[in-house]
Amino acid sequence: MPLNNLNVKGLTTAQVAAARAKYGKNILDYKKENGFTDAIKSLAKEPMVLLLLVTSCIYFISGKTGDGIFLASAIILVAGISLYQDSRSRNALDKLKDFSQPFCKVIRNGNVEEIKSEELVLGDSLMVEEGTSITADGIIAQSNDFSVNESILTGESLAVYKDKAAADNVVYHGTTVASGLAIATITAIGNQTRLGKIGKSLESIAEEKTPLELQINNFVKKMVMAGAVIFLIVWGINYFNSFNILDSLIKALTLAMSILPEEIPVAFTTFMALGAWRLMKMGIVVKQMKTVETLGSASVICTDKTGTLTENKMSLAKVYTLTTNQILNVENMPGETERELVTLAMWASEPIPFDPMEIALHDAYSKISQGDKRPDYKMIHEYPLGGKPPMMTHLFENGSGKRIIAAKGAPEALMGISNLNSTEKKQITKAIDALAAEGYRVLAVAEADFAGNNFPATQQEFKFAFKGLVSFYDPPKKNISAVLQDFYKAGIAVKIITGDNAETTEAIAREINFHGFDRCISGDELMKLNETDLERTVEQTNIFTRMFPDAKLKIINALKAKNEIVAMTGDGVNDGPALKAAHIGIAMGKKGTEIAKQAASLILLEDDLSKMVDAVAMGRRIYTNLKKAIQYIISIHIPIVLTVFIPLALGWIYPNIFSPVHIIFLELIMGPTCSIIYENEPMEKNTMLQKPRPFSATFFNWKELTTSIIQGLGITIGTLATYQYAIGKGADEQLTRTMVFTCLITANILLTLVNRSFYYSLFTTIRYKNNLVLLIIAITLLISVALIYFAPLTAFFGFEPLNVYQLITSMAIGFISVVWFELFKWRTRKRPRL
Repeated sequence: MPLNNLNVKGLTTAQVAAARAKYGKNILDYKKENGFTDAIKSLAKEPMVLLLLVTSCIYFISGKTGDGIFLASAIILVAGISLYQDSRSRNALDKLKDFSQPFCKVIRNGNVEEIKSEELVLGDSLMVEEGTSITADGIIAQSNDFSVNESILTGESLAVYKDKAAADNVVYHGTTVASGLAIATITAIGNQTRLGKIGKSLESIAEEKTPLELQINNFVKKMVMAGAVIFLIVWGINYFNSFNILDSLIKALTLAMSILPEEIPVAFTTFMALGAWRLMKMGIVVKQMKTVETLGSASVICTDKTGTLTENKMSLAKVYTLTTNQILNVENMPGETERELVTLAMWASEPIPFDPMEIALHDAYSKISQGDKRPDYKMIHEYPLGGKPPMMTHLFENGSGKRIIAAKGAPEALMGISNLNSTEKKQITKAIDALAAEGYRVLAVAEADFAGNNFPATQQEFKFAFKGLVSFYDPPKKNISAVLQDFYKAGIAVKIITGDNAETTEAIAREINFHGFDRCISGDELMKLNETDLERTVEQTNIFTRMFPDAKLKIINALKAKNEIVAMTGDGVNDGPALKAAHIGIAMGKKGTEIAKQAASLILLEDDLSKMVDAVAMGRRIYTNLKKAIQYIISIHIPIVLTVFIPLALGWIYPNIFSPVHIIFLELIMGPTCSIIYENEPMEKNTMLQKPRPFSATFFNWKELTTSIIQGLGITIGTLATYQYAIGKGADEQLTRTMVFTCLITANILLTLVNRSFYYSLFTTIRYKNNLVLLIIAITLLISVALIYFAPLTAFFGFEPLNVYQLITSMAIGFISVVWFELFKWRTRKRPRL
C-alpha cells in the first residue's frame, strides 16, 4: 500500500531536533583505550628503541655525552616517526568505520527517508525489511510476515516471528530482519538499548593476524634471534681484544642495531592501512585489513546478475495470458485479461514494495487501474518467498469479506502446482522460452480460492489456477562488457551465480560477451553431483542458474578446494553464508542488505563491478610495493651488517668502522625510504596483465629472497672494496670511514631507484609519477653532504672531508655495486614471457 494509507506520519523536523537535543545521538559509547597511549606502550617494547636506550645510557656512563645526546635525540625521532605512522594508520581505519556505518529508513513528515543510524531519535518510526539490521530498540506498530534473528542477544539462531499483537512485540538494536517488513516506534537508542546495556559490541572482537602478517613477524623474530647470537659473539671478540666491557658492549650493540629489520612490520602496517584508505577514496570500503592483502590474489569473481551485471532498473515489459495465449507489450495492453493479470501480480507483491520487480508491478498497476483498490483491502495472511524454485502467496480481504489470493514466483514452481493440461504446459513453456531468449526476467502469476480461516500450512497446498506470465527487462550496465574484459586480461575467471533461469541469464551473458555463456547448470543439478564431479563442473562452468543458498555455498567451497582465491558479490539475506565463506565477500552499498554487508569483507558503495577491477589492481599494487620495500630493507641491511662484522671478525686495521651513531643515521634514512617512497609508488603498467599471485605462495620465495641477498652482497663487496682501496692509499680511520659511508649512501640511493621495478629499466621507472622520490633523495643528499663537509657534524661523526677524486671514487664504487642489476633486468626482459 502507498505510505499515505498506513496512517503513519512519523516525527516532524522540529520533533526530531527536540528529541536529539534531549536524548542525544544513537551511538554505542563505551570507554575505549587511548590510541596514543597504546602506541607509546607498543613503542616501548620495540627492540630498536630498547637498544638505543641502552646504548645511550652506556655513552652517558662512559662520559661520551655528545654521543649519548645524539642517541637520545634519535630515540625521540624514531618514536616520532613511529607515532606518526601509527596515527596515519589509525586515522585511515577510523574513516573506514565512519564509512561502513549502517543506514536506516525512517518515516518523517509523512515521507520515507534514509538516514545514518546515529541520527535516529526517540519516537522515530523506523521501517525495517528483510535483510536489514535493526539500529535501535522499538515497539512494532505494523508488520507483514515479520521475523527477526536475535542470535546476537540470545544465542538462538532460529528466527522469531513478531507482530503488533504478540506478547513480545519489541525489536532490539543489533538484531537482523529474517523476513517481511515492519514499522517500529523507537523507544531506546544508544547505550539505553538492550545491546548497549549489556555492553556487547562487535568492535571488541579482535581481528586475527593474516598469513602475510604472520610470515613477516616470523621473519623479523628470526632476524632478532640471529642478531642476539651475533651480538654475543661480537661482544666476546671485542672484550677479549680490549678488556673494556662498556666499549665492547657499545660495539656489539652497533651490530645488533644493524641486524634488526624493524622497518618491516612498520612498512606492513602502513601499507595495509593506507591501502584501505586509498580504496575508501575510490568508493570501496574494506572492513577487514586482511582483505587488502588478499585482493591481489583473487583468481575467480563470482557475481550475481541482477544489479551487478545489469542496471537493476526493472520495468514491466511484456505479459502473457494463458486464456489468449498471446505475448503483448505493456504499451499495447488493451485487453481486460492482461490488466487483470498485472493487478493479480501486484496483489502477490509486498504491500510496501522494496524489490525492483515488485515496485515495477505497483507502478504498472497505478497506471492501468481505473480506481485504486489497495486502501480497501487488508492483508490477512502471507506465505513468504520460499521453496525450490521459489514462490510467494498473499491473501487480502476487504470490508465486505471479498478475498484475493494471489501468488507469483518461478514459472516452474507455479506450473507444478496448477491444474494444467499438456497443451497448456507446452504453450506456457513456449512463451517462457520466447521471453527468456530476449533477456527478460519472467515470473508466473496464479490465483486461488479459499473459504474459512484454517489456512494450509504451506502455500503449495492451495488449488491454484495459472493465469499467465509477467516479464521484466533489466538492461545490462553500459560498462559491464569492458569490465569483464579487464578481468579476463588480468587472468581472473568470472562466474555468474543467479536465481534467474538459464535462458534469461544466457541471453544477457551473450549480450555482454561473457565467456562460457553457452554452458550452464542449475542449483538442483549441482546438488546431485559427487565431490569429484562437482569440482570439475564448477571449474568448467561459468553460469549457474536457479541458485539457492546451499548451492551457492557448494560452489564457493568447490572453488576453494581447487585452490582458487574466490571473490563473491551478493546483496541478499541468502547470500550471507556464501559471502562469509568466500575469501573476499563483496556486498553492494546501495542495494545490499545489512546482513550481506555484515557478512562481506568489502563493500562497493556505488554497486559498480568496475570498482572490483580497481580494487584488484590496488591489491596487486600494494602487495608489489610492499614486496619492493621489504626486499630493499633486506638488501640494504646486509652490507650494513657485514661492513660492521667482517673487519672485526677478520682483524682488519680498523675493526670498528661504524659506531651506533652511523647505524642510526642509516636506519633513519631507510625507514622513510621504504615506507614513504615505496608506498607511494604507482602501479607498474604490466601489473593487470599478469596472472593472480597464488595466495599459498610464501611472501619470501627463494628466488626473490636470493635476489635481495645477492643485491646486498654486491653492495657489501662495494663497501669493503672501498675500505681496502682507502687503506691501500694510506688513509686514516676517519677518511676510510667517510669513503665507506659515502659508498654506502650512494648505493642506498641507487638501490631505491633500481628496485622500483624488478622488470623494467631505470630509464622507464624514472618516469613513474612519485614526487616523494626526488624529495627523499634530495634530503638524504643534503644531510650526507652536511655530515662530510660541515665541520661540527664531520667531527662528531668521525668523518673527514673528501677531495673530488675520493668523492667520485666512493660514489662510483657504490654506483657499480648496484647498477649491475640493470643487466639482470635487461636479460629478464629479453626472455620470452610465458
